[in-house]
Amino acid sequence: MIGFRNVSKDRARSRVRRLAIAGMALPLAVTALVGGGAGPAAASPGKGPTAVVSMGDSYISGEAGRWKGNSLTNSGSRTGTDRAWTSGSSYDPAKVYGTTAGGCDRSDTAEVLSAGAVADVAVNLACSGAVSDNVFRASNGGVPFKGEAPQADQLAAVAAADDVKVIALSIGGNDLGFAGIIEECAYDFVLWNSYCYDDQQAGVDQKISGVMAKVGKSVDEIRAVMRGAGYADSSYRIVLQSYPSPIPRGAENRYTQSDWSRLNTGGCPFWNRDSDWARDSLVPQIANGIKAVAAAKGVQFLDLRDMLQGREVCATASKQVTTAAPASAKTSEWARWIDNNQSQGLIQESMHPNYFGQLAVGRCLALAVAQPANSSSGCKNTPGGDQSGMYLTPAS
Repeated sequence: MIGFRNVSKDRARSRVRRLAIAGMALPLAVTALVGGGAGPAAASPGKGPTAVVSMGDSYISGEAGRWKGNSLTNSGSRTGTDRAWTSGSSYDPAKVYGTTAGGCDRSDTAEVLSAGAVADVAVNLACSGAVSDNVFRASNGGVPFKGEAPQADQLAAVAAADDVKVIALSIGGNDLGFAGIIEECAYDFVLWNSYCYDDQQAGVDQKISGVMAKVGKSVDEIRAVMRGAGYADSSYRIVLQSYPSPIPRGAENRYTQSDWSRLNTGGCPFWNRDSDWARDSLVPQIANGIKAVAAAKGVQFLDLRDMLQGREVCATASKQVTTAAPASAKTSEWARWIDNNQSQGLIQESMHPNYFGQLAVGRCLALAVAQPANSSSGCKNTPGGDQSGMYLTPAS
């Protein structure tokens, strides 16, 4: 059962608070030199295996890659949605996240892995819950996170070992405090019968310029590391990406807001007005800010604001997984619902692209890498298609 089902308001409030505390970040480490193994220790730019590297937060680390859609079934394989299922009622998240399970949650279908033959080696340094300070070099204000060195310092080791060609970066959502926004919007649906968009918009407006300055510094830190390793700026590309909306517009939600179906069945406890604000104001505001940073820093921009259109949690055009509707990239939701009482997995997986969504965003990255290194593109899905139907458009 999904969180809040048949519980009191006090218990619901407690669980919403746990949702935020658990670090449900949008937007969300060198344990994994994956996709081909580490390169020669003495490699240098232009030599050794080529590498694609992901840096940043949970939206690129692979958070929620455990799940192939959402199912109300709590036993066994959860109707085929739980890739961590082993047998009976036993589950092993390490099947999907390896040694980072419950921490950075770097999944086996994270973006740089799902992108395919972008490079010889795929290296995932991103970590669920990371903020910009976790990307910066320690010598320039960087802060370790979850027992790992700042990501820019980890990048230095990768740049020395492999010939880095692509660095994909997703950062800023946690700096903006998205977990707190989700918490307040859920409170307002479950407890207060009020909207969150007005108060939350004021907070976003106060923070947004500072957040984008830190996103820009993240790019500068990556450039500094690569120059220090002997790379010319033109020898590799940085792909700075925005975030998709995990929930649909109010009119595109298959559950009515007049009862508790969004909470108890769909796992998307948000009012229409707040959903519209998130989809059409908040997500574009963040995307436009990141686009401006990319332009100012001379790096590639990949706009993901529309990537999950029609595939969001509770979207009319998608459906939950049942025995009659098996898990499928063509019909199932591409984002993880809010399972706040942790009857299925961890709270931190909520509101992130799931297995299907990660295959799709990996395809977006592959398409972007085929474009000029200073291009600006949006990535969208083909209704009723799988990840092979992803396509690029000029960025909004």
